[in-house]
Amino acid sequence: MKLFKYEIHTHASEVSKCGKITAPELVRFYKKIGFSGVCITDHFLNANTTVPKELPWAERVQLFCKGYELAYAEGQRIGMEVFFGWEYSYRGTHLLTYGLDKQWLLEHPDLLTLRMDEYCDLVRDDGGIIVHAHPFREAAFIDMIRLLPHRVDAVEVDNASRSDFENHLADQYADNYDLVKVVGTDNHVGPRKRLCGVQVKRRLRSVDDLIRAIVNGEAENFVLQFSDEEKPKS
Repeated sequence: MKLFKYEIHTHASEVSKCGKITAPELVRFYKKIGFSGVCITDHFLNANTTVPKELPWAERVQLFCKGYELAYAEGQRIGMEVFFGWEYSYRGTHLLTYGLDKQWLLEHPDLLTLRMDEYCDLVRDDGGIIVHAHPFREAAFIDMIRLLPHRVDAVEVDNASRSDFENHLADQYADNYDLVKVVGTDNHVGPRKRLCGVQVKRRLRSVDDLIRAIVNGEAENFVLQFSDEEKPKS
């Protein structure tokens, strides 16, 4: 039976400062290696973004959505599903957010003033879901590891950009709190030796469709590992 593969954690250079690949290039890369869809989850306005902080909120949101919109247009051109999300951050704690749109962002100009628990509650009350990305990531700029087990819907238990140790801790955390497990590449570059994603037995047509598949246990996690010789090309 054919399985439809989806990447749920990516960053493009138009919006994420750390991105090394444009949104259209990212979509073409995943199409080339046989994926059916990709989520654009650029760093939000409180993180490593190219969007200037001094602009009015509406202008910032418009610029923030640029990467997704370019990716979506390319997906329409080549027959690839492209879904919208973002990675909301607070001092190194990163929350992948799905199921809400640009209009929702425009209607919430106070998002950057909220505590993380307030943000989670607002998103979930309005029909979105939150995946705690790489919850045990360690880095010099991260002052502490923050966990919100009762305010997230799922945990990223295998992030292709993090260490096995960090991923193992995330997997244990999800087990301890009976949280849904997902995996993602956290892809900033396109071609790489390790890719993570979710796969289902049917084609997903919207981000809401993706959410249902994850929350209901329909989506299955998978990891692709390539040798240097096998590594996909852009």
